[in-house]
Amino acid sequence: MLYLRERTGEVLEKGYLISLGTVDDNGVWVADVIYVYDHELSIYWMSSPQSRHSLAIEKNSAISGTITASQTPGEKDFGVQLCGVAAKLGKTVKPAIAMKYLRKTNGFDVTHIRKVLRDGYDWYVHIFPGFPI
Repeated sequence: MLYLRERTGEVLEKGYLISLGTVDDNGVWVADVIYVYDHELSIYWMSSPQSRHSLAIEKNSAISGTITASQTPGEKDFGVQLCGVAAKLGKTVKPAIAMKYLRKTNGFDVTHIRKVLRDGYDWYVHIFPGFPI
């Protein structure tokens, strides 16, 4: 199991987007969102609470997703598939997560995160129920 955790951490570190799968009254929906993660491999992202995937999470917290770290043709496939539940955190998140998000998206451009929050975006989290499938 340690190997799986280490490999998952490698993918999370190298990846940029999660293809987030949700289900609503209109069916299955997938949206790519920028993510960060913590030492427990929980995945965090920011999104408009009015987006289809966010509205779906409000009604049905079950999600799935894929993160692909391999990027070029001929490169060995390197990614994870996951499932579990997501929760809306609102406007606040642990400072370490916010800083990690800033580094990943804009290199500490604080105006970006202020704009995103001002525009009504919220934080969401996926907690691994175990390890990715």
